[in-house]
Amino acid sequence: MDNLKIALQYMLPKHLLSRLVGKFAAAEAGALTTAAIKWFIKQYKIDMSEAAQSEPEAYKSFNAFFTRALKPGIRPLDLDADIMVHPVDGAVSQLGPIKDGRIFQAKGHHYSSLTLLGDQADDAKRFEGGDFATIYLAPKDYHRIHMPIKGTLSKMTYVPGELFSVNPLTAKHVPGLFARNERVVAIFETELGPLAMVLVGATIVASIETVWAGTITPPTGKQVFTWKYPTQGPDAITLDKGEEMGRFKLGSTVVMLFAKDTIQTFAEGVEAEAVTRMGQAFANLRDTKK
Repeated sequence: MDNLKIALQYMLPKHLLSRLVGKFAAAEAGALTTAAIKWFIKQYKIDMSEAAQSEPEAYKSFNAFFTRALKPGIRPLDLDADIMVHPVDGAVSQLGPIKDGRIFQAKGHHYSSLTLLGDQADDAKRFEGGDFATIYLAPKDYHRIHMPIKGTLSKMTYVPGELFSVNPLTAKHVPGLFARNERVVAIFETELGPLAMVLVGATIVASIETVWAGTITPPTGKQVFTWKYPTQGPDAITLDKGEEMGRFKLGSTVVMLFAKDTIQTFAEGVEAEAVTRMGQAFANLRDTKK
């Protein structure tokens, strides 16, 4: 059955299917939208008591429901300056060192950090010998993405690609999954070096957006596009630790890359398959004064 599920992903028109679902998700279809939201809540056992608006009828579109805000204070932020926090609700897929420009995906599968970053060689060099973390967002999860540490945006790259599912089954069977799917790469400058936040698209993911540029995809492109941003002056885009940086409309994955010596240790309990909650301790940062 697993082999059949993977085979179907290769065969299905994933982009077409995702865009059609995206049109419905964006539509304000009244009772039909409300019915879809109620079905989704029941199907995925979503805890709506955490949502700022808990009633399904409060959402005019499925996208509005899917990117719903949480109640104030429901995800307290670890304010310790030596702590990096989880950027999303989800589960750790994998994490660890970047070895010879390779990132571990699942047993038997690695992929290139250079390919992940859209073949931007100068960017890939900045993360040689560093660390990575891959976090999977399930359909039930909160789908706003936040900053794990304060950073100033220096570059954004749109990378076209496939739209395979990014669930754990697919990660185990599709080689180079996160480096072949459509994705948006945002690079931030932090006090400890560069940070890459890679927002990976997936089947039925109707949209990836950032707070500074709005919707990046759709439409789907056929070539890599890059935007550069000033890191100083009045036009610099600086986001604080815990501040929202983007959203997925339907679930996907975030891959984070850290420069060498940024991470001292991952926080207690942070390991493959561990549940993540935005704002909680993710990693201990190195003491730059030493």
